Amino acid sequence: MHNDALKTLAVDALEELKAKDIVQLDVARLTSVTDLMIIASGTSTRHVAALAERVVERAKEAGLKPRGVEGGVGADWVLVDLGSVVVHVMLPETRQLYDLERLWADLPSDLEREDELSGA
Repeated sequence: MHNDALKTLAVDALEELKAKDIVQLDVARLTSVTDLMIIASGTSTRHVAALAERVVERAKEAGLKPRGVEGGVGADWVLVDLGSVVVHVMLPETRQLYDLERLWADLPSDLEREDELSGA
């Protein structure tokens, strides 16, 4: 599935269950692990778990098997790995504590790190 379609699938799944503050981060130039991170907030641990489960359900309906799901019921942070798209669903307090948006914005890209190592 193309990145845009996968992004749409994940965002639509989150919006269906009223996720809060959905943010998309293009991290393709920063890491080879994934191309896009989607971060969203839930209002309770139950809501966080339900949002992540909805993303998993929608992916499976589209014929995709998530690579992994970390966190779960009662968790304040659940990560759904869809390959080129990784979805983070968090409680607002957890999201503020880890501040992934700022963390990823401040990282040098893989290319910048390679240039530093090669002395360029």
